Amino acid sequence: MNKFLVAVGLLFLLVVPQNTVAQEFNCTVTVNYQALAGSDYSFLQEMKERTAEYINKRQWTEDRFEDKERIDCTISIVFTEALSLTQFRAKLIVGSRRPIYGTAQQTTVLQLSDESLQFEYSQGTPLTYQPDRYNSLTSVLNFYAHIMLGFDYDTFDTRGGQKQFEAAQRISEIAQSSGAAGWSSIGGDQSRGELIAQIMDQRFQLLRTFYFDYHFGVLDHFVKDPDDARTKLLTLIQGLVGLREEVSRAYYLDQFFAAKYLEVANVFRSSPQAVQAFDALSKMDPSHLSDYSYMMQ
Repeated sequence: MNKFLVAVGLLFLLVVPQNTVAQEFNCTVTVNYQALAGSDYSFLQEMKERTAEYINKRQWTEDRFEDKERIDCTISIVFTEALSLTQFRAKLIVGSRRPIYGTAQQTTVLQLSDESLQFEYSQGTPLTYQPDRYNSLTSVLNFYAHIMLGFDYDTFDTRGGQKQFEAAQRISEIAQSSGAAGWSSIGGDQSRGELIAQIMDQRFQLLRTFYFDYHFGVLDHFVKDPDDARTKLLTLIQGLVGLREEVSRAYYLDQFFAAKYLEVANVFRSSPQAVQAFDALSKMDPSHLSDYSYMMQ
């Protein structure tokens, strides 16, 4: 009988598809090297498939993800300069989304543009996962994978992304020790090092909590009770005004509004809370003032 059960168990392992426990990401990757001139850089197109496989086929956490729970994300690598035949500067655009419960819609959780990507890549180069060693390309991919995971987890539980942000912080520390470009948190208002430093900074923990309160308390309950959701959001935003006044450099806060400003404006549009929301948002996010003016129409 025991031999029979063992045989059945082995058969089960063979026939059950490997993606029963899915990886965390469903990521679409694009590569654009049109700005490069003077040589044939068509081999860079292979980075699209290699990067997508690197992100999508790796198990980044110990958590179980069903296919429907995978994080929809996009990574765009836009080459801006060839320093040599194998060394490049590029812009990296990273975005991630999560569903809004009770609807068929998704909300953008993260949308950022990293202007200081500099790395080496030769034709046929494999992307090897070595989280404890610095690599000019894979360290950046590892960092943003954990950043996307951390942001996503924070929307489902209060500061739920702590382990992922700690992983991103370790990657940043290793990269900073190498002196690589784009990682310093000193004098780099929008560096990778500055982003993770602010996420882990106690002064920004209110914003960490805000991500859960906004997504779960406001967006996920908006269809059920829109007036209550707007009131909650107004209170949340007013509570963050002091953060903008206290912190001179707030890259982390800017990332929230880069992803959310249109969504926030639509939540308050033509509502009783619109005037109060405009007053708070004009202090928090003056770069999108014209979009917030639209709320009061």
